Formats: sequence, C-alpha cells, structure tokens
Amino acid sequence: MINIYKVGQAQQTILRRDRALEPEVTPAMRARMAAIFGEELTPAAAVARILDDVRARGDAALFEWTQRIDGVALARLDVDPADIRAAAGSLPADLRDALRLAANRIRAFHALQPVQSWTTTTLGGRLGQRVAPLRRVGVYVPGGSAPLPSSLLMSAIPAQVAGVAEIVVVTPPGRDGRVPPVILAAAEAIGLTTVYTLGGAQAVAALAFGTATIPRVDKIVGPGNLFVTLAKRQVFGLVGIDGLAGPTETVVIADETADPAWVAADLLAQSEHDPLATAILLTPSRPLAEAVQREVARQVEALSRDDIIAAALAGQGGIVVTADLAEAAALADAFAPEHLCLATAEPRALADAIANAGGLFLGERSFEVLGDYVAGPSHTMPTGGTARFASPLNVLDFVRITSIIDLDAATTAALAPAAARLARAEALTAHAAAAERRMARP
Repeated sequence: MINIYKVGQAQQTILRRDRALEPEVTPAMRARMAAIFGEELTPAAAVARILDDVRARGDAALFEWTQRIDGVALARLDVDPADIRAAAGSLPADLRDALRLAANRIRAFHALQPVQSWTTTTLGGRLGQRVAPLRRVGVYVPGGSAPLPSSLLMSAIPAQVAGVAEIVVVTPPGRDGRVPPVILAAAEAIGLTTVYTLGGAQAVAALAFGTATIPRVDKIVGPGNLFVTLAKRQVFGLVGIDGLAGPTETVVIADETADPAWVAADLLAQSEHDPLATAILLTPSRPLAEAVQREVARQVEALSRDDIIAAALAGQGGIVVTADLAEAAALADAFAPEHLCLATAEPRALADAIANAGGLFLGERSFEVLGDYVAGPSHTMPTGGTARFASPLNVLDFVRITSIIDLDAATTAALAPAAARLARAEALTAHAAAAERRMARP
C-alpha cells in the first residue's frame, strides 16, 4: 500500500519537485473536456475560453457553463439570505457547535497578528506606512465530491479581522443545484450574507470581471481544483490572488518514540483529499517505517475513500529511511512542504532546523487534522515547494500598505543632491533636474 524508499530513491521520485511542472491530464479528463468543448483542448486553453466568454456575456455565460460543466440548470446565482439564515437549523447541534468553536479559534488567532499603521520622525520629516483593508474580496469554497465549510472559515475570517468591508462567497452547486447547508451555516456563523451558487473557472471569471449579478472583487482567495487554479493564474494582475494552490501535502518526521498507528493515521488523512495528494514519512528508524507500513495497510480497510488513498500513496506517497533526524530535517527543508509534522521526542529542538514549511506541527498531539479545522491558523498554506517564499493565508493578505513620505525642508535639502547624482548615473536627466530645482531654491 505504501512503499519504503532509500534516500537516493526518494530524491529521484517522491521528493522531486520538478515532477509537477505541468498538470497531468488523464485520458478521462481529456475525454470530458472534448465532450464539453467539442474539441480537444489543454486545461489552460479551456479555462481561457471560459474566461473570455464570461467577460463577453456575463451572467448568461455563467448559467451556460454551469449547466455544461456541472450538469445543473440554475434558476438564480445568488443564494436567498433566508436560506443562509435557516441553514444552521438543519444541522445537528454538535456540528453547529464545532463550526462555532472553529470560527472562534480562527478569529482569536488572527486577531493577534500585528497589523498596524506607523510613522517615524527619526529619518527627517515624517515617514511611515498606512495600512488599510481591501474593499471587496471573493472567497472560493471548493465543493466537488464533498462540501468544505472549513475552507470558508479559514479564508473569510482573516479577511474580516483585517476589516474587509464586503466578502463575496462562491461555491459550486451540489447535485441538487443548491449550496450544501453546512457551507451556508458556516457563512451564517460568521455573519456573511452574500453567497453565489457558482464554481470552477466561471466563478473566478465572475469575481475578476464582474457581471450584472456578481460584483467585481479586488482579490480572490481560497483553494480549488486545477481549473480554478489555472483561472486564478490567468486573471492575476487584473485582480489579486492569494496564491496558486496545488495538491495538498504532508511530510511527517518521526523517530522511534512515535506511535506507528498515529503516524499511519496522519498519512492516510492527508491521502484521502485527492489522488494527487502527497503523504511522506521521513524516519531514521527502520522498525518504525515497517510498523507504519503495516498500520497503513490495516487502517485503510476501514476508510470510505480507500480508492483515492491508494492512488495518492502509489503516486506521491512513501516512507523514507534516513541516516538520522538531521538528514530527515534537511530533506524536509529542501522539499518545503505545505504541512510538516514533527513526531519526535524533542520536536521543538528539531523545528529550529527547519526554515521552509507552510505549517509546523510540533509533537504527536499537534496533529495536522487539528490544523485543518480548529487549531486557529488558516489551513490555506503554500504548496508545491512555494513555502520557500510564500506564507499561509493571513491578515496581511487582505490589506494594502501605502508608504507615507512627508519630508521637511531640511531633510529635502540634505537628500536632493544624492538623488540627483543617482539619477544622472542612470541617465535619467529629468529625474535629476527635478531634484536640482529644489537644490537651487532653499
């Protein structure tokens, strides 16, 4: 079910980051696109066609593409606010309580992030930064095989903490053409009233361009499938995006003190997301590696998404036996995973050796599933090795920073000669002249 690798083998296979430079197009995906578009197209070309149509025809294109792709004939795009208010009442009480607990912890965590305007007079005159929230944000909430209310909470609450005035939610219709009640209940739990029954590239297009029904937003956030990600890439620049989310991934570093049943459970939890999900264990303990391998085979038999898990583990999963924990940490740091779980005797000490990870989960009690739902930080984290330069979704994603330059006469007089000299070094004589005119008039 899950293979055990030597380090060299893993570096050429499951730990290689250049394996996914281009999205894999399966025969089934190719056939489906041909059926929808009437010809064979690449995913990027298919997305471009949808974007162009929505920009040209607005709402009419949204209804048409939803019927062609999702098989749903929508009567309206917007969800009745009464349905949002009523959704929570249709849920079991314990599920409502879980949504509220998650929302409260996510809000409390992000409220602690220091985001504020500031000024200084130490450099002459007054310099500073003004921090202001974005006006309108679009939150994409994945649907597909299962509704994901946690993604709504994890994306929308940091925007609320930042002070975003208007948050618009888009999410694909279920088979009945409606938004699942649990997603509406999540929206209601945090006071959101604007939800649209719309998914895929057409939803991204609507948020980026605006239509008669759906307002144009300043930024689009939230994970989605390949077509959502390609659409976000193509509209970036016209509208802001949080990043380009690839398949989810977890790396676990464990030593001989780890519970093999718990480690196996964590790998399986990650693998059930998607056939392209990555779940990797790095350990210097061969006995632990073999025990986890047995536990994976045993536990998967009781799980409902065993076919997805099997595909993920066969494609991107594995157990790597390292020389020691230092080598495991170095491999993980080079891989820069979305989630890095440290199931070791001294996880805090090992964490000091890690620079690149979207989220660090220290100790077996801080398991990644808690981060998916209720720990507090947003679960929207950088994938595909982008943790080398990107961060999890946070309050700063929803603000604009404006530099404030308010210099006094003495500071201007002191700085202008250097500015003029640098401008002439760059052959920008108009720049130099603008500075020199100030130098000539005290």
